[in-house]
Amino acid sequence: MIGNLLITAAIITGIFTIVMYYYSFKGYTNTLLLARKGFYLMTGIITAASALLLYLIISHQYQYNYIFEYSSSDLSFGLLLSTFYAGQEGSFLLWLFFTAVTGLFLIKSLSGNTKQESSFMMIYSLVAVFLAVLISPLLKNPFSYLGANPDYIQLKYFNASYLGLPDIQRFIVANNNGVKFLKFGPELKALLGGLNIPLNNFIIAGKGLNPLLQNFWMQIHPPLLFVGFAMAAIPYSFAMSAIIRKDYKSWVDKSLPWLYVSMSVLGLAIMIGGYWAYGVLGWGGFWGWDPVENSSLVPWIIGIALMHTLIIQKITQSREEHGKYIRTNLVLSVLTFIFVIYSTFLTRSGILSNASVHSFVAPGMVTYLFLLGFIITFTVIGIGGVILRWKYLKNISPSNELFFSRENGLLFGSALMLGSALIIVVGTSAPIFGSSVETSFYNKMNFPLAILIMFMIAFSLILRWRSTFTKDIIKGVGIHLLMSIIVTVVVALTSGMSLIYFNLYTLMASFTIVTNVSRIIKNLKINYLLTGGQIAHIGVAVFLLGVLLSGNFSKSRQLMLPKGKEVHALNRTFTFTGYNQIGNSEKYHFNVEIKEGNKTLKAAPVMFISDFNNSLMREPDILPGFGKDLYISPIEYNENSTIASSGSSSSANQSGEASAKPDSRSEERKNIVLKKGESFEFNNAKITFTKFYMPGNSMENMTNGKSFEMGAELNINYAGKDYSIEPAIQYLNNRQDAIAKTFKPANIKFELLKLDASGSINLNVYNLDKAAESNSEAQDVLTIEASVKQNIDLVWFGVILITAGLLLAALRRKSEIKL
Repeated sequence: MIGNLLITAAIITGIFTIVMYYYSFKGYTNTLLLARKGFYLMTGIITAASALLLYLIISHQYQYNYIFEYSSSDLSFGLLLSTFYAGQEGSFLLWLFFTAVTGLFLIKSLSGNTKQESSFMMIYSLVAVFLAVLISPLLKNPFSYLGANPDYIQLKYFNASYLGLPDIQRFIVANNNGVKFLKFGPELKALLGGLNIPLNNFIIAGKGLNPLLQNFWMQIHPPLLFVGFAMAAIPYSFAMSAIIRKDYKSWVDKSLPWLYVSMSVLGLAIMIGGYWAYGVLGWGGFWGWDPVENSSLVPWIIGIALMHTLIIQKITQSREEHGKYIRTNLVLSVLTFIFVIYSTFLTRSGILSNASVHSFVAPGMVTYLFLLGFIITFTVIGIGGVILRWKYLKNISPSNELFFSRENGLLFGSALMLGSALIIVVGTSAPIFGSSVETSFYNKMNFPLAILIMFMIAFSLILRWRSTFTKDIIKGVGIHLLMSIIVTVVVALTSGMSLIYFNLYTLMASFTIVTNVSRIIKNLKINYLLTGGQIAHIGVAVFLLGVLLSGNFSKSRQLMLPKGKEVHALNRTFTFTGYNQIGNSEKYHFNVEIKEGNKTLKAAPVMFISDFNNSLMREPDILPGFGKDLYISPIEYNENSTIASSGSSSSANQSGEASAKPDSRSEERKNIVLKKGESFEFNNAKITFTKFYMPGNSMENMTNGKSFEMGAELNINYAGKDYSIEPAIQYLNNRQDAIAKTFKPANIKFELLKLDASGSINLNVYNLDKAAESNSEAQDVLTIEASVKQNIDLVWFGVILITAGLLLAALRRKSEIKL
């Protein structure tokens, strides 16, 4: 009740703040102080609501639906705190909290200009009100009680001493598998009240945090992401303030430092998520072009483009009455925040629940429509304001500079970034219209843009403001390009890179690094704060070079490791030595000894059955090395597995490299990894993975910890005819059971082991004819995916440089916001 009152009060005080700031802007002298007090009060109320939710989590008040769904008493303190934002309701509250607190600094920064403060805070406070409405009692409220609607909940969450009471016994039911549930709803709650049994004594446990989220980075990644989201509203509000006041100059100096900080935090948050995925989820990579991943990347790209066009306006308006690209900056300021909201819509509306493993389940039609209204409202305000002033803005726009000028260089670079953002938006939004794109779509479309972007980063630094002499261009390009060619040759020789477009990509990355290092050397003689942009540029080149090398020159093999027997692959020898339990938990280390030259390494990937969703969880082990990581991801473990005696080490062929795709009938079982659209031949049949198979309620059941089923649709071409078969995995009662399917015409059995977020599956394929006649032996077999990740450290180093550069640039402009 108190929580609901606080959220309602925050909405009311937010609306009061907007009204008072409006009157202040219109010239009323007695309303500015009231507006500020209104915002201060709203911030205090939001802080109190946040503190209340945190207290309820720490004190394990499981009678609240949100806390029951996401929290549990067996979590470490850090992870327990992180359940605050594990669900939609809490994450909206965290976003609102950061928005409100940031507003306090903004008021201080703008307090010297009443018109600017009033017009800015009107819009900014409107953002806070919308976020508050999202967590109101009518929508996604974190303070609602469990059992508002009847639900069947397993008995393990309730106090067993009360379950034996006759009045409560009649609410206990069992499903077809004999698992007992309690029908918990208003009727039972009324009964408990009549028996004087407090809810927090009756409900003694929560479902807990999804095991995918039980990681250190859960405590870092989401808060940083929502700080970035909150600050993305700042350039939007400054742009709207400029339109309202018809002042298109002063907002640039105020907006630019906040934009630097916002994009540095948002970019860091995105890549921490990538590092989290790389180190924990077992996807084998840091980025899978998942729609929800992409949706936060788009506003970051637009924000970086805006950063450069704002710099053009800042420089040009210092020498002219009005700067260049005013309309462009206003539109990009609007789009940066609009796509933050669009990201929220994609992630939390449930619209991508069948296309992304990250997406929340559908929140309900009312919330869905409100999120849609959120986008529409701020799009209409933003784009409508620009259109309203379009004619005037067109008249005050100065003429273009000469073609070879830094202004045009920055503009073309920004245009290329916006092209990349458009590609990602198209691919990300495709599932909304009933289709989806493969990850290759993003790679192929962005590859040439990345080359051009790196070129423009370097070339724009060679150009001068307003105009550049041809001889200066030739001199600047020639010196830096020659050094870049030398670097490219070295990289090509050491990596074995031979394709022309890969070498061109590396040349442009080297060109960017060399040119910016040269500029840093010059700027250090003046002031180290001038080097922020160049450091960020080098970070972009290092990052993109790491993406190329790790993505195209890494090696990966699927290996079946019989216990105690050596398997040769990737110029190494792998031996599975057994497994051991981790403490008293249900987790197990699967120990793999790896001989690499004269040294012996030990890997211990983890697998366990999660009580949360009854599914098999896998955690890779990463052995870092200079210039490369050895990445060991577990796939499955079979005790007393029957495999052909002649093939106990059959995962490796005579050349010492593991077979990636089976094409023979000589073995009883083959393990295969397939991406969508890929095929392989087995026992005279051509098998193609066409799409994932998922019953309509699987995603919802998975999120709610109930039994669910997921699978893959395979097309089989055999004897000139096409057939379809759907092996699946069922998650039920703390077990992961493969629902194997047999294709009788060719006597092949398919057993699905894993569905990968990047769009691939792992299968065991059995030749039943061969199984009947083979001389076999029972062995314990661990199946892993072993990968050598080349130069992955360049990716992480690039991110560090980008973040450091942006923060240094923000520090340089700190004085402009007068905090």
